[in-house]
Amino acid sequence: MPGRTVYLETFGCQMNELDSGLVAGELARLGYAFTGEPDRADVVLYNTCSVREHAEQKVWSRLGEMSARKRRDPSLVVGVLGCMAERDGEDLMRRMPVVDVMCGPGELDKLPALLDNAVRTRESLHGEDAGARTSARQVALQGNASRRSATLAAAEDNLELLDLSRAVSPVDPASGASRRSAYVRITRGCNKFCTYCVVPFTRGAEVHRPPDHVVDECKRLGDAGVVEVTLLGQTVNHYRFEHGAAVTVGGVTQPQKGRSYRGGHDRDPFAGERVTTFADLLARIHDEVPAIRRLRFVTSYPRDFGNDVLEAMRDHPRICRYLHVPAQSGSDRLLAKMNRGYTVREYEEFLERARASLDQPEIGRPLMVSGDVIVGFPTETDEDFEATVGLLRRARYKNCFIFKYSPRPGTVAFERIADDVPEAVKRRRNNELLAVQAEISDAIAREQVGREVEVFVEGPSKQQLKREGMTTGQIRKAGGAVTLTVGGRDPAGDLDPGHAPTAIAEINGSASVQLSGRTDGDLIVFFEASREAAARLTGEMVRVRITEADRLSLHGDLIA
Repeated sequence: MPGRTVYLETFGCQMNELDSGLVAGELARLGYAFTGEPDRADVVLYNTCSVREHAEQKVWSRLGEMSARKRRDPSLVVGVLGCMAERDGEDLMRRMPVVDVMCGPGELDKLPALLDNAVRTRESLHGEDAGARTSARQVALQGNASRRSATLAAAEDNLELLDLSRAVSPVDPASGASRRSAYVRITRGCNKFCTYCVVPFTRGAEVHRPPDHVVDECKRLGDAGVVEVTLLGQTVNHYRFEHGAAVTVGGVTQPQKGRSYRGGHDRDPFAGERVTTFADLLARIHDEVPAIRRLRFVTSYPRDFGNDVLEAMRDHPRICRYLHVPAQSGSDRLLAKMNRGYTVREYEEFLERARASLDQPEIGRPLMVSGDVIVGFPTETDEDFEATVGLLRRARYKNCFIFKYSPRPGTVAFERIADDVPEAVKRRRNNELLAVQAEISDAIAREQVGREVEVFVEGPSKQQLKREGMTTGQIRKAGGAVTLTVGGRDPAGDLDPGHAPTAIAEINGSASVQLSGRTDGDLIVFFEASREAAARLTGEMVRVRITEADRLSLHGDLIA
């Protein structure tokens, strides 16, 4: 509703960050304003994640805080978006009547209407009891429809309209700051059904967007000043658009739903006019959108990663030499129990192919790989854990997201596999694995010393802002209105690239500023620049000679 002020906080993965950006753009277009402080907002929205328990606990804590505020202000509207809403359904609203709006990730196009109805309902309530105990009960969830088949009736996909109508502007709609990097969704949903994961149930079957829509979106972002695009998908390398399967609804080409992937290690014989593969899409974006100087993608699934994709990455220089490919375990027995669909040997064979094709440190383009690992999955033995340690050492990830297993309601493991690994054992194994990864990360970082690398400058480092005396609150404010909690970690001041000029303007003191940025292999680089140059360089590509290294952090000198 125009004139209302919104606070939007995001938990979870890059997919949620993109969803929040699309929501923010749509609400801004309708006249909503944004604030970085929930106490000043008329509407408070939490875009949630169900993958990790820690992120969920933060949401419950936030809702408790809003319950107290709503007793004082019955007109406050509180919404829960994303995977928690879809998984828990209206049980969440019964548990927390402070919640007025629930909207699953497959129904975000309906959010403006839900908010409008909720605002009008809240305005009609009076008194503390009404504020604390009554919900506006505006709900949009997919429910059983999340596993719809690829029928003509299911082909209509209103979320595609949300992607197509995104706010493409050099200015972020939520904060008013400039942006130079962006996410673009190419697939939604997942067909893998890993036993620990709720995503196939909350985000539905795989949907592959039409390639023309994706390329056009990248062109519009490039025209608006974006220089780095990250393509998103739960299993992004599964992208495969069958042109004959698409349906036109309302004048818009709608993606096919839930179709099986027929990829493999060789080029798809059906590719061409009838099919656009992931390799084809990468090549098209690279060739047709020269304004995009860096093209990334996450997250890759190891089993079906074809050589055609590796060839596309090798032959197109603006595609980053970086792969995020979760392994989850180094034990074949546990991989089978997780329903991952590959063996340790098959996973390592993929890494060998990737490095043979793409690893070129001699020209300053080493291939960097990151992964995910779950420790303490049900029935994990010491032998299973040692196998995972061995895989970690052989894989040589630049970094690895290591998590203790936590049962997630709605998953197969939650329903059928007892969580029998003691918490103390999970904690010990988690810490041991983190220590091993720290050694590997440090070694990889030290290998970069003496090299010249191209760095995408994101802005002043967190350390610089602290050095200048900015408080955590000021750093968070400099980061914009959309607060992110990624992978269960609250960055509390990790600065969004587009907001750096604002932060630089607030910095005073020394003549130089420590800037941070990333290589195309996703390594973090810190370097000093003059205060005048800092604002100009933010959002640009620069050359830096690496002089020091410490784990994931590289330090270097700017090359004029």
